[in-house]
Amino acid sequence: MTQTPSGEGTPRAAGGTRDWWLFSGSGLPVPVEERDRRWPQPPPWRDFGGGPDLPCPPDDDADMARRLGETGRPFLVDRHEADMVNTAICLRRPLLVTGRPGSGKSTLAYRIARELRLGPVLQWPITSRTTLRSGQYEYDAIGRAQAVSEHRLAPATGPDGDAAAVGDFLRLGPLGTALLPARLPRVLLIDEMDKSDFDLPNDLLNIFEDGRFTIPELLRLGGRAPEVVVHTADPGGRATVRDGTVLCHAFPIVVITSNGEREFPPAFLRRCLRLEIPDPDEERLAAMVAAHFPRDGDPAHRELIVAFLERSRRVGGLAADQLLNAVHLATSGALRPDDAGAWDGLLDAVWNRLTSTGS
Repeated sequence: MTQTPSGEGTPRAAGGTRDWWLFSGSGLPVPVEERDRRWPQPPPWRDFGGGPDLPCPPDDDADMARRLGETGRPFLVDRHEADMVNTAICLRRPLLVTGRPGSGKSTLAYRIARELRLGPVLQWPITSRTTLRSGQYEYDAIGRAQAVSEHRLAPATGPDGDAAAVGDFLRLGPLGTALLPARLPRVLLIDEMDKSDFDLPNDLLNIFEDGRFTIPELLRLGGRAPEVVVHTADPGGRATVRDGTVLCHAFPIVVITSNGEREFPPAFLRRCLRLEIPDPDEERLAAMVAAHFPRDGDPAHRELIVAFLERSRRVGGLAADQLLNAVHLATSGALRPDDAGAWDGLLDAVWNRLTSTGS
């Protein structure tokens, strides 16, 4: 892999980039005009009819910097990773990303959103209690009933009253927000799918195929309120839902992460593209450290990276953010690495193994 200094163009993957790539994996934002000119058309069977298009919310630069480091610092490019991301964009298919905890799976979603300037990432963390509906929308029926009974809302007087009453208590989840119609897709991170209930992957199949879902609470309004303004998963966001149906225009860029702890149904796997993320090597870790500590370059960073990799191999794997913790301790002045006894004790604390095995 090769890397160019910040501001000197896009780094090249080993073997060169491909002409059809939109996402290069470089970490350098693509100019909006170039992005729009080169955005690929969908296959006919993945061309959805939602609209009118909503504007993309502004980028959350502070959140991106917190997760990825300084804007404009180039990443080392993995050719296979970039191939799979661009294939997912071209085919409008979810990308199932597997790898060991801490290998950078969820970070990929943020890299895509920042490089292609697609707004904040919509994050849907999965647990054993997560349901399809929680990703689509939440409706506070009790809150609405209390509001009406306490006269905090004026009595509904026709379609406009009904629409306001329902919309004030309905919030689209991250999946629902990602499926709102827009000219360019949002990035949706479905994090740790292997922690889900057994049925959730199958429950997602129709949405992955149809790019839509209905909201029964709005369908019940019928012709009285064909348009209802609801809350979205974006902070302060509002959107209009028409005829009780959320239908996308551009299918979202869906990044589904898995630690490889379970097998998924064949029907689910058939609808996804699969990418295995390897543990980051020395050069990729060095690029990550440079992105977060751009003005604190220190030969000691490389020594920490080498020590981190050695410890990771010995204990059966460490997460990349554990390296960042150690670099921050070394650069903040909290404790100097030349105080060997105390420093080794701190490294034992921040580089604790992630599993119950290892030595």
